[in-house]
Amino acid sequence: MAVRGALPPNRHPQAEITDTFARICLPPGTDRRLLDRLHTSARVDHRHLVLPLDEYDKLDGFGAANDVFVEAAVDLGAEAVSAALDAAGLTPADIDMIMFTSVTGIAAPSVDARLAARLGLRPDVKRLPVFGLGCVAGAAGVARLHDYLRGWPGHVAVLLSVELCSLTLQRGDSSIVNLVASGLFGDGAAAVVACGADRAAPEGHGRGGPVVVATRSHLYPDSENVMGWEVSDSGFRIVLSAAVPDVVRTYLAGDVEGFLADHGLTTRDVTAWVCHPGGPKVLDAVAETLGLPDGALDLTWRSLRDVGNLSSSSVLHVLRDTLALRPPSPGTPGLMIAMGPGFCSELVLLRW
Repeated sequence: MAVRGALPPNRHPQAEITDTFARICLPPGTDRRLLDRLHTSARVDHRHLVLPLDEYDKLDGFGAANDVFVEAAVDLGAEAVSAALDAAGLTPADIDMIMFTSVTGIAAPSVDARLAARLGLRPDVKRLPVFGLGCVAGAAGVARLHDYLRGWPGHVAVLLSVELCSLTLQRGDSSIVNLVASGLFGDGAAAVVACGADRAAPEGHGRGGPVVVATRSHLYPDSENVMGWEVSDSGFRIVLSAAVPDVVRTYLAGDVEGFLADHGLTTRDVTAWVCHPGGPKVLDAVAETLGLPDGALDLTWRSLRDVGNLSSSSVLHVLRDTLALRPPSPGTPGLMIAMGPGFCSELVLLRW
């Protein structure tokens, strides 16, 4: 029915963020040329951050960062869901199920529960908070909405993703993975409103997006240490292996080609590639292993450049941009792709 994004108001050019994070992450006197090179190679021009830059070195531990997460996640979540509902011609009372996903903060009651009164959700709304899927959760969340709506075809379901990656920055950590993460990840949220096959669109509103045809998950062997968190006293310390592009080259083509073949399709039939912007090396690996034509991932590269990698929210921003900027011809197939901790992939076959 609709997809909408929300971004924090603090927007900064990459060079300004690099200067600030050099002061926070690097010990005094450390040569910063490696940091500069890693931040430049991320191919990110701007990012939105939940806090003003001068407040990051004031965060006193994981608890303080998580308090910021909870408050800001509710604000950004309310903004994204409200905008998506307005675009779909629906109200909060129309929501039968809401799924919330994040991997950058924790809350109990969960963020979706905290949104209920603020938005005016029904007291019998079904809630499903999800933690741990990371970057793959945008595509996986759409897939799980599809599963739910097959069982409840008259219902309306909402997926909300809020990722405040900047709050996981490790102060005083000059490790390569922390420097890479500090140049790649941004903050943002996105909401998807979907309805089952038996739910009529409100008068004056169409079904603004594609139909989910099928989904497929793949959990790869011996890859638990490729991506994830190491939970420490200082919070979420990133685990990010340089082997991610190699995993993509090893498995993704077989996954995609087999999935499409099960539906009588090939990669040449796909008119829209809605791909998570994992980073330049990952996107190069995706394009190479799938043999994609020039321009196939332009909207993904655009999202990476403009806002950085928003973890699970990113692929939903790319879906929104596809609908708004490059809507494919009706009836043609599209494919949503994301990968994340596990290490795993999620494929969602769409029909426009």
